[in-house]
Amino acid sequence: MTIVTSADAQRVNPLLQPSTAPYAAVAFDKAEPADYKEAVLEGIRRHQAELDALANSTETPTFENTIVALDRSGRLLNQSVLALSNLESALGDTILQNIMMEVTPAISEHQANIILNENLWKRVKNVYDNRASRTDLTPEDQRLLSETYLQFASNGAALEGKDREKYRRLNNELSDLTVKFGQNVSNDMKSDSRRLWLRGDQLKGLPASIREAAREEARLALEAEGKADDGDSYLFTVFYPSYAPFMKYQEDRDLRKQLYMIYAQRNIGGEFDNAQVLKDIANVRLEIANLLGHPNYATYSLQNTMAGNPENVWNFLNELREAYTEPMKAEIAEIEEFAQKTEGPDFRLQPWDYSFWSDKLKNDKYAFNDEDMKPYFELNNTIKGVFGLATKLYGYTFKENKNIPGYHPDVKAFEVYGPDKDLLGVLYTDFFYRPGKAPGAWETEYRAEEKDDNGVRTVPLISIVCNFSKPVAGQKVLLTPDEVNTFLHEFGHALHGLSAQSKYATLSGTNVYHDFVELFSQFNENYLSQKAFLDSFAKHEKTGKKMPQELIDKFTRAQQFGAAYACMRQLGFGFLDMAFHTITEPMRASADVEVFENQALDPVRIFDAVEGCYLAPSFGHIFSGGYAAGYYGYKWSEELDADAFAAFEETGNIFDKKTANRFHKMLESGGSVDPMELYIEFRGKKPTVDALLHRDGIKK
Repeated sequence: MTIVTSADAQRVNPLLQPSTAPYAAVAFDKAEPADYKEAVLEGIRRHQAELDALANSTETPTFENTIVALDRSGRLLNQSVLALSNLESALGDTILQNIMMEVTPAISEHQANIILNENLWKRVKNVYDNRASRTDLTPEDQRLLSETYLQFASNGAALEGKDREKYRRLNNELSDLTVKFGQNVSNDMKSDSRRLWLRGDQLKGLPASIREAAREEARLALEAEGKADDGDSYLFTVFYPSYAPFMKYQEDRDLRKQLYMIYAQRNIGGEFDNAQVLKDIANVRLEIANLLGHPNYATYSLQNTMAGNPENVWNFLNELREAYTEPMKAEIAEIEEFAQKTEGPDFRLQPWDYSFWSDKLKNDKYAFNDEDMKPYFELNNTIKGVFGLATKLYGYTFKENKNIPGYHPDVKAFEVYGPDKDLLGVLYTDFFYRPGKAPGAWETEYRAEEKDDNGVRTVPLISIVCNFSKPVAGQKVLLTPDEVNTFLHEFGHALHGLSAQSKYATLSGTNVYHDFVELFSQFNENYLSQKAFLDSFAKHEKTGKKMPQELIDKFTRAQQFGAAYACMRQLGFGFLDMAFHTITEPMRASADVEVFENQALDPVRIFDAVEGCYLAPSFGHIFSGGYAAGYYGYKWSEELDADAFAAFEETGNIFDKKTANRFHKMLESGGSVDPMELYIEFRGKKPTVDALLHRDGIKK
């Protein structure tokens, strides 16, 4: 029997009440796991009531009472789902994971109900069909109208009869599958099978900071398992802060291969096998595309993108393949020849050798090592420097507010102010790795920016999540250049959300075409090699001296050296993504995912395939993230960001105010303007790959 106390009976879900936190921020400090479930389900109920009233209205459909009303509906639901999904990834809490699994079917069904509500669709279509009569609509109004119409039309609203119910069923099925895929990836990453235990005499070549981090990882794991710690155990995992430096510095080739195999066999067989799940996802997506009149999912998915269709994507990917293949082969040959001086003439470079020997060659050619830069990238100074980039370019300032609650002790919240001292929004930072936290780094929002009819702005709540190593025994956190690059990248996304000045949440911030959204994150990465930027914060943690130009030059040359390999690796992801999403016949249950992947990667292969090792079962970006038929967007955005940064370089000042003001307009505009129009207004022309080829050293 469950006993309900008076305290339980009186408790009110804080997520269902107006927040008393500064700026009505999420009440993380008061909410319990069950509150998120209740808030989502109540959000669905309230949103459905709003939609029912709208769909059943007897008023003549207008832009205001239909399109704007849709944009402003469902706020509780949207914010509750964002909070739950973000916390599930950031905390890795099994209770939250289970809640996410429980509510996902209801969310999917609700989303399908919106699109498949015939009365609602008729009202949207009526407004769209009569749009010529509304000469008073602003360009942003017109954009919202067209995007709303396309959202309905491209998601089955025009279907009739049994096809409508089939679409609903397929969407629910797809939602369940993608959640299952993502949770399998997360759970496998933290399973015992993804760990490598070593002794102190097996760490040859590893820097002291990496040894200390592995020692702390082992201590915590042994403590959690109730096992004795003999002081000589070291634990390495497939999470990036552990895996990447191990592959770069571990001198024992057999141990490198061992951890590589552990990494490359994720979600292949066992409890968290994703082979059949990904085939089911690909097949359901194909079925949805066919139902909506498209030959494959990519054709369907690429309608609302800068690329527009699969042909343009393939042309773009192949243009890069042709430009980078021979330079990549030259890079691999040079690394292999260098390694043979030590390993002998029969040595052949393998995937588990690349990081180690390319780093050795960079050291030999340029006397450069990532460890040489780490002392200049102390975390607190780096935070000031990265935030300072927004100050130099846009006049933004940042002020920590300890009264804004976070969801974990590691989380800090900052007020972000524009050049006019008006509050732009709140930025949460969650930098450190912890067990259960999803791998990688990401930016997300807890609340989007928007304005009401009086122009009063709702400030956005934006979050950056990373997986940097935590300080050990009171030591300073020193970041690698790659980690600083990651920080700059996610900060670019955050600025996109914080800078938003849109009237409608649907068009605000990062709510843009997916092959445009990475421009702002990747643009920031250009500054990592610029002394004028580095001098503002990159000071040696012991001597206080600024980073010397010689080291920056070595870093730049070293970055160019690996550029062809890095590009081909990204092209491999893009080719694989497009292969799965341009199938025109369902994948059979007996289909061999490994064979399919190897065939897809043949045109951009770097190393011979390693039997039993393949990417697709752990490729969360395309099977559980938002990048299905869209992974090409990273390289597409690289073309944009290189071309955009060239605009600054052409002025002779990488902080040029006039250029920054034009770039800032793109940041503010979100999805309220067609992205190519925005870019041409900024640059005066369409982008080309020339600046990217020049930056990578492919084109002199």
